[in-house]
Amino acid sequence: MKLGKEITYKPFGKQAILIEWNAVISEVVLNDILSFKYKIENQKKQSYTDLIVGYHSLTIKFKDEIIDFKATVKELKSIYLSVNFTIKKDNFIWEIPVCYHPQFGIDLQEIAKKSELSIDEIIELHSKTTYTVYFIGFLPGFLYLGGLEAQLFFDRKPNPRLQVSKGSVAIGGKQTGIYPSNSAGGWNIIGKTPINFFDVRNENPCFAKSGDKIKFTPVSLGEFYQLEQEIEKKNYSISKTLRND
Repeated sequence: MKLGKEITYKPFGKQAILIEWNAVISEVVLNDILSFKYKIENQKKQSYTDLIVGYHSLTIKFKDEIIDFKATVKELKSIYLSVNFTIKKDNFIWEIPVCYHPQFGIDLQEIAKKSELSIDEIIELHSKTTYTVYFIGFLPGFLYLGGLEAQLFFDRKPNPRLQVSKGSVAIGGKQTGIYPSNSAGGWNIIGKTPINFFDVRNENPCFAKSGDKIKFTPVSLGEFYQLEQEIEKKNYSISKTLRND
């Protein structure tokens, strides 16, 4: 589905262009952004240094200063409308084990009280959904996931914690996500995963990408520590399936 009439192009410094779609969180918009991104990767490989996906934006960082903005935009619009059947990339559904034990889900009790849901209901609602990876930001490997059940919408904390542990699974507003490293953070912690979401030693430091899906699988506290040991020994591979939609 083409959304070309809804797209705007803006200078973003001397060497970048910010392309924006309607300000909505939508898989239709995401798929259009990714299609455009893949076409640029295919047709302008030598002219850019980075392509950054947002909820409803694509930022192109060029190697050189943009001399003629209008001419560059005209070329980009032509690329957007072009037909290329070789650009589709595989997207995967990643199954991520999460332990929702109170030891890790330190905000579960508060969410349960304010939402009038039981902790078991929160876990069921959170783990039954297949989430879409919209983009990666805030921290390297931090996935912005769409698809959270409305019953689980929960405001960020007014005073962020100074320390949130790596692997913490959290809810912030209408989103859910995983902290890929120890950091400060204001999201509500409901569990923890032993999976590493960012490792500079890997060829692809973050295994997931925009357009992928994430499915959380509840595990017990004992299973969590067993998985943690397997991951430490590099005896564990994340389960994934190819998306067919």
